[in-house]
Amino acid sequence: MNRRVRRKVARKSKGNVVQSSFPEVQDEVLDLEHQVQEAVDWKRLPDDTVIQLLSCLSYRDRASLSSTCRTWRNLGSSPCLWTSLDLRSHRFDASMASSLAPRCEHLQKLRFRGAESADAIIHLRAKKLCELSGDYCRKITDATLSVIVARHESLESLQLGPDFCERISSDAIKAIAHCCPKLNKLRLSGIRDVNADAINALAKHCPKLTDIGFIDCLNVDEAALGNVLSVRFLSVAGTTNMKWGVVSHLWHKLPNLIGLDVSRTDIGPSAVFRMLSLSQNLRVLIALNCSILEEDTSLSASKYKNKLLISLRTDIFKGLASLFFDNTNRGKNVFLDWRTSKNNDKDLNEIIPWLEWMLSHTLLRSAETPQQGLDNFWVEQGGALLLSLMQSSQEDVQERVATGLATFVVIDDENASIDCGRAEAVMRDGGIRLLLGLAKSWREGLQSEAAKAIANLSVNANVAKAVAEEGGIEILAGLARSMNKLVAEEAAGGLWNLSVGEEHKGAIAEAGGIKALVDLIFKWSSSGDGVLERAAGALANLAADDKCSTEVALAGGVHALVMLARNCKFEGVQEQAARALANLAAHGDSNSNNAAVGQEAGALEALVQLTRSPHEGVRQEAAGALWNLSFDDRNREAIAAAGGVQALVALAQTCSNASPGLQERAAGALWGLSVSETNSLAIGREGGVAPLIALARSEAEDVHETAAGALWNLAFNPSNALRIVEEGGVSALVDLCSSSVSKMARFMAALALAYMFDGRMDEYALVGSASESSSKSVSLDGARRMALKHIEAFVLMFSDPQAFAAAASSSAPAALAQVTEGARIQEAGHLRCSGAEIGRFITMLRNPSSVLKACAAFALLQFTIPGGRHATHHASLMLGLGAPRVLRGAAAAATAPLEAKIFARIVLRNLEYHQTEHTV
Repeated sequence: MNRRVRRKVARKSKGNVVQSSFPEVQDEVLDLEHQVQEAVDWKRLPDDTVIQLLSCLSYRDRASLSSTCRTWRNLGSSPCLWTSLDLRSHRFDASMASSLAPRCEHLQKLRFRGAESADAIIHLRAKKLCELSGDYCRKITDATLSVIVARHESLESLQLGPDFCERISSDAIKAIAHCCPKLNKLRLSGIRDVNADAINALAKHCPKLTDIGFIDCLNVDEAALGNVLSVRFLSVAGTTNMKWGVVSHLWHKLPNLIGLDVSRTDIGPSAVFRMLSLSQNLRVLIALNCSILEEDTSLSASKYKNKLLISLRTDIFKGLASLFFDNTNRGKNVFLDWRTSKNNDKDLNEIIPWLEWMLSHTLLRSAETPQQGLDNFWVEQGGALLLSLMQSSQEDVQERVATGLATFVVIDDENASIDCGRAEAVMRDGGIRLLLGLAKSWREGLQSEAAKAIANLSVNANVAKAVAEEGGIEILAGLARSMNKLVAEEAAGGLWNLSVGEEHKGAIAEAGGIKALVDLIFKWSSSGDGVLERAAGALANLAADDKCSTEVALAGGVHALVMLARNCKFEGVQEQAARALANLAAHGDSNSNNAAVGQEAGALEALVQLTRSPHEGVRQEAAGALWNLSFDDRNREAIAAAGGVQALVALAQTCSNASPGLQERAAGALWGLSVSETNSLAIGREGGVAPLIALARSEAEDVHETAAGALWNLAFNPSNALRIVEEGGVSALVDLCSSSVSKMARFMAALALAYMFDGRMDEYALVGSASESSSKSVSLDGARRMALKHIEAFVLMFSDPQAFAAAASSSAPAALAQVTEGARIQEAGHLRCSGAEIGRFITMLRNPSSVLKACAAFALLQFTIPGGRHATHHASLMLGLGAPRVLRGAAAAATAPLEAKIFARIVLRNLEYHQTEHTV
């Protein structure tokens, strides 16, 4: 896996933000940033500057900084710093609440997350609390909520959601009504049943209640809601089992109702018609994603003068503009235009914030549960609406919109698939710049949601390019250093997706992203899988680049990734850590990372253990890492000592029905280990021959190559060669040799067959009883004839008659060069042979079989072609073994086939070239 997208409304965070709609504060912050860049005597800063700095910090950092000196402690306790508190980023319990209580005397606004935080709120002793907002409320009970409202009688606003409040009932709503007479806003999500008694209690005891939201509830008493005469804004979005006949006959009589949200319900056209035509004060009715309503093609918003109907079939921006402005040519910035206008309409000043909140909520819910028929809406209006709402002055609206942008582009989370049309529409409408602006906020909730959106959008290569050009890499690298885990997690996810592009890897390194990602692993090593998987995934992508892989190692990445492979129990983290180690080890010729990974304590043992994981992705990446590591001689033996042979044979035996990726890496790792004769024998003894033969019959080209390579190495030993024959491997190798799409697979299959039938296996097979020897001899004869026939056919594929005739009649270098180019297998230049292997091919040049002579000469040609990675090494071995004399004999032999003669001449010419180069 190279990248990851996130669909769900997962986790939000906290902090304080400077909005673009407050330019005077923005200028002040920029001035502060300029001061910080210069030499500053922190002790002499003006008090108001220190307070401004403290206001930009989370409550934990603010409290920590206040402990540095007496002056800052006094300033850090200033009431203006503690009127608002966001507790969502860190664990908040009774102990923490008690420690903060002395500062919370003037606390007015509080945001929290989860049941534990809810239980701790009362310990803050914030009697002046006016606004309370919570999410992750599934486990909050009636008892907890009742105690909270009983201790905070000044509450004016209470919001719980958007996740469902499954354990809250009408009893808690009655407690709210009795305890909070000043309440003017109540929004609750996912209540199972809101009965008449609860709603009537609100109507009786909360005379100032103007904003009610019973969202995504199962049952709500419609008739009782008609009794809340004070209500101005009402939402039942997503609520089921509504009796729309009752609604249409009662709610239009509500004297103060100006805004109604029935989105994601089964409301029909008749109920909408009655509400809009009969309600005197109703100005806005939101009915987005209402399937029954949208079936009515005659639905038109223009029927209702001075009233706005928002649905999938209406032009939302045109409707908003016509309702709020005299000039309707406002485009898609209607909310921003309203905020910058001098509008004295009191109703509008209430409608706009309510509209922003409700629209952001409905759009997010619609994005979370994709439905057919919404594609056009998202492309034509939905995406632009999210971008317009992103400029809201309400932080919770901005967070939801950023999450909505992260969600609505996703098609398939598991396969990192997004809708490119939607993603590029966001880019064209300026969404990248807006999201990066939110990511630069100092409010951590906005940082994390904006970073998540940037991460998902960056799966698209064009959007990733735009993110990089707008400075997004530097911003994400900075956020990856955050002390807030959720912010760091989403930033790491953004770097993960951006690092897929080769053109972005260097920029991430230059921005300090590699060090930040490595530090993340050490910082959060025991704190969950999300941040660790994203950090390891990003490092895996970066490690695929030679230069970046060196920086990963220098930053301590080897130790960090091995630590994850050894200790982490989350399969996603294990998979990405193993992939990162595999990529680090893939640069053995250009840096020392391969050896460094092998020398890291416990690394090889951990990777061997991961090959036994129940998760295929983990097994695949662990096998891939062992494959790459086996290119180092010391690692090869250490892997075997750690039980690698047995583990990889077992893996090969169980992956016949696995993905081609796992099959390729399992066979590849055995190929790498089998370079050692000791390991080769061990693989044969452990039963590795049969599964490799099975993999050689795979339909995947890459699996052909690795299985053929492993069998080639195994066939060098006569006992293994005999096992290959006995397991039916000759037919599998013959099929590869004759029909594989991969030239390399055909080449190595031919070499394996050549090893098997050059005479050494025959000697080994004769050991035993006379009867057994006879039966084997008969079977070997048949296998030999079949093998030699296909080896010959393979070699002739590279023997152009015209070119060979020209080379035979001329000693001109050009004629030999033409044959070389026709015979060359490009990938064969990456193969590295031992002295014993080269010696065997030299000996094969004297074999009575003309087919084996031609095959040996052809192989030596591939190994010595100038420019090959190991050509000089092979030439040196051949010179040391006296190959020129044998080659000259083969080239001059009267009985040798023409192919053997020409190939031998080319090899001699190659050796002369390498000798000259070495001398120079």
